Amino acid sequence: MAGRYGRPRSFLRMRSLAGQVFLLQVAIVVLLVAASATALVLQSHADSEREARNRSVAVAEAFASGPGMEAALKSPDPTAVLQPKAEEARKGSGVDFVVVLNLNGIRYTHPLPDRIGKKFVGELAPALDGHVVTERIDGTIGPLVQAVVPVTGANGEVVGLVSAGITISKVSGVAEDQFPLLFGSAAGILLLAMGGTALVTRRLDRQTHGLGPTEMTRMYEHHDAVLHAVREGVVIVGGDGQLLLANDEARRLLGLGPDVEGTPVAELGLDPVITTLLITGRTATDEVHSVGDRLLAVSQRATDRDGGPPGNVTTLRDTTELQALTGKAATARGRLKLLYDAGTEIGTALDVIRTCEELVEFATARFADYATVDLAEGVLRGEEPTAVRATTDGLRRSAFSGARDDTGLHPLGSVIRFLPSTDIGAGLLRGRSVLDTDLARRSGWEKQHPERADRMVECGFHSLIAVPMRARGVVLGVAMFWRAQRPEPFEDEDLSVAEEIVARAAVSMDNARRYSREHNVAVTLQRSLLPQGLPDQSAIDAAYRYLPALAGLGGLGGVGGDWFDIIPLPGARVALVVGDVVGHGLHAAATMGRLRTAVHNFSSLDLPPDELLWHLDELVNRIDLDESANGSDGAGVTGATCLYAIYDPASGRCTMARAGHLQPVIVSPEGEAVFADVPGGPPLGLGGMPFETLDVQLAQDSRLVLYTDGLVEDRRRDIDEGLERLRRTLSGHPDRTPEETCEAVLRVLVPTRARDDVALLVGRTRRLAAENVAEWDVPSDPSAVARVRSDVSRTLTGWNLVEEAFTTELILSELVTNSIRYATGPIRVRLIRDRTLICEVSDRSSTSPHLRQAASMDEGGRGLFLVAQLAERWGTRYTDDGGKVIWTEQVLQPGAGGPL
Repeated sequence: MAGRYGRPRSFLRMRSLAGQVFLLQVAIVVLLVAASATALVLQSHADSEREARNRSVAVAEAFASGPGMEAALKSPDPTAVLQPKAEEARKGSGVDFVVVLNLNGIRYTHPLPDRIGKKFVGELAPALDGHVVTERIDGTIGPLVQAVVPVTGANGEVVGLVSAGITISKVSGVAEDQFPLLFGSAAGILLLAMGGTALVTRRLDRQTHGLGPTEMTRMYEHHDAVLHAVREGVVIVGGDGQLLLANDEARRLLGLGPDVEGTPVAELGLDPVITTLLITGRTATDEVHSVGDRLLAVSQRATDRDGGPPGNVTTLRDTTELQALTGKAATARGRLKLLYDAGTEIGTALDVIRTCEELVEFATARFADYATVDLAEGVLRGEEPTAVRATTDGLRRSAFSGARDDTGLHPLGSVIRFLPSTDIGAGLLRGRSVLDTDLARRSGWEKQHPERADRMVECGFHSLIAVPMRARGVVLGVAMFWRAQRPEPFEDEDLSVAEEIVARAAVSMDNARRYSREHNVAVTLQRSLLPQGLPDQSAIDAAYRYLPALAGLGGLGGVGGDWFDIIPLPGARVALVVGDVVGHGLHAAATMGRLRTAVHNFSSLDLPPDELLWHLDELVNRIDLDESANGSDGAGVTGATCLYAIYDPASGRCTMARAGHLQPVIVSPEGEAVFADVPGGPPLGLGGMPFETLDVQLAQDSRLVLYTDGLVEDRRRDIDEGLERLRRTLSGHPDRTPEETCEAVLRVLVPTRARDDVALLVGRTRRLAAENVAEWDVPSDPSAVARVRSDVSRTLTGWNLVEEAFTTELILSELVTNSIRYATGPIRVRLIRDRTLICEVSDRSSTSPHLRQAASMDEGGRGLFLVAQLAERWGTRYTDDGGKVIWTEQVLQPGAGGPL
């Protein structure tokens, strides 16, 4: 291009812009280096004088304040004392002189001895007033700075003066030594700057093609005139994402303000699609984008081709006239988005009613003013759907959405029998949709209910779509969509969209129905395996709660393996049980039922808690082995825990053992809650580990709280935090009943949407009244049996149980006789009046009697058989000291039982 203007392409020609820039940069660098050197020299002189003042003042003050200074000045010969010290201070500090003066300015010391005794040259008046004086003078040794400092006595008066001085040359020598290095560095910097400037100038010369300022100005004016005159938007974006140039047309099309050059594209507030295109810099050719109310055809190319600068140039053409052509495409995109949103917003929960509600809510928010869903009764109950019988059995209105409730539409819960003579009834029978674009024409839809139809027309209903809900070839119900506020009627395209939405909703609804059926089966099984109520017993006042996990959050509808039990035991005792099978679903519920049944069976043997858990552990092992042998793919007991406690109201003793379960809480009658330190055992099924028990004495009206981990453990909190919250909730409320305790605990600890089962059992202890218990020690002598009979008869007479006396005497006679004959150690008889009459005979023998059938010629063997016939129940339990207790229970007449 330089050739076009008749000049060679050389950047050394100073007429070119590059040459002028080169000369300007060289001049600036030279001036900067010279200014820097001058400033450094001036700064060096200033620093030298300041350093001289500071050093002279410091030396003078240090010498004036030295020890013994006042005494030396007042001595007969101050020079003899101070001259050596002054010379030592001068040499040590590097100053030129240290002079001590009297108040008249006569020198006591000086580096030149012939100056001692002569008048000091300098300003002394301020120093005599107690001030420090510094001054710059030209002495015989050259320019110097001297300081005069007063010497104060003990009484604060000035007794003498000290002057120290140093020549400026001594201080400035260090800086002046650096001048060669400074000027050498400056020269090197100048050469480097000139070299860099030359390189930059060469590049500028290549980029400007050797043009001068006038020529470049003319080219810019031509470029600017053409750029802003064309009717096509031009946008140039740099590699860093900043807007470099936008012509007038681009500003108009994109709505840009003035002075936007240099602004990052992301901050211009453009349409996100256009912003992304400009930032990414991808190649585009006539892409159509909607910007506001315009359609723009956008083309984009990179500017770094053939060594150009990084960035991209974009051209924009207004193609708004193509709006009509692209309108159908926009409508199609909108409906596709509508169907996509329907798939994400409808069927979010495995619940039939909730799915219906989501369908009508979605419809009224997007394309209808009112929407209803009517379902067959069998679908609501979770039954398998059959051919719809809307004309006979009717459909129940299950969901409604709309602005008003007084429009004439059937309310929620009502049963609607559609007439086969109407379009909707016929469509239900055939599984076809119905579109009525003008309800005011009364084309037959009003025959279903004329009065309601009149009310609906009065409220502005003008268009209807009815779509049967089909799943697996069977009609589940019908969804109807109405328009009242929207003036435009439904169209065929609206019908196709409604059919697609309803079809998706019907699939979700059928899944929810099947889920509800399986959930109901599982819940029925689980409920049948749990206690249906509290058994009759007098040992505790009990209350319980069982909360399954919320459906959809914990396995199959929340059905899990938590269980609890209250089991009456012989001797007015009671067993409290809480257990947990890991997991949810039918398998967990079935396993829970097996374990609960096993606990009942083992408790009937009257085993202590540790032995019962050991047998339960063996059972779980056998279950796992059997299911593994049957190839059930590891569906054994994946984990189970249990806590078993026995409470005796006669003694107040509670014995507890646990297998992997959480500690129970004991609340004293005063309201203090503590965790019982029950020895921890492994979860059930591990095998081989013994269990240990804890014996505690519980006062009357104590509360024993047993629970599963779902009560205290949650994703939002640690289990230790849950246990502490449980303890705080139970503490400080001694007057709460078990029912009130359950309510308070659940209110504080259980969230609205629990993710795990919760089993809670609260028992408030009672104690047997002393007048309802009678005990006797029996010697090992057959003659003692008669005395036992007499004591029993007297006791029962006092209890107003005369009718039971004969039977009880006979039972105890047989049991005591067996103990005297076959057992060892002390024999003890206990009689308890509770809901039944309980007889207990204990001894130190571990041999348990067995019921047998005596032959006709046998003289013995009929005693225990007789006891079994006379008593309602009988059995044997073993004690901790190696003995046993044989017990019987007799039914009492109503009203004869003793209160606790």
